[in-house]
Amino acid sequence: MLRILFTRGLLIAAPFVAWLIWREVARRSGRPMGSTPWAWLVTAAALLVGVSLMATAIFHGDNRRATYVPAQTRPDGSIAPGHFVAPPH
Repeated sequence: MLRILFTRGLLIAAPFVAWLIWREVARRSGRPMGSTPWAWLVTAAALLVGVSLMATAIFHGDNRRATYVPAQTRPDGSIAPGHFVAPPH
C-alpha cells in the first residue's frame, strides 16, 4: 500500500517539479517569467492521478470470484502472506 501511495505522490509532484526545472532554466537564460500557473499544475497532477487510477482498474487482475486466504504463521515462525485462490473450473 505504501508503494502505491508513493507512486501516486510522485505523479502529483511531477508537474510541479517539471515546472520548477523549466522555470530555473528560463531564469538562467534571461527569459521573463510570469506568475506560477497553479491551476494548470493542479489540473495536470489530477489528470495524471486519474489516468493512473483508470490504468489500475483496467490492467489489475480480477479477483471477484476468488477466495481470499488470510496470512498465516508457519511452524518456523515466518508469515505466509495472504493470497487469493482461484475457483476450480
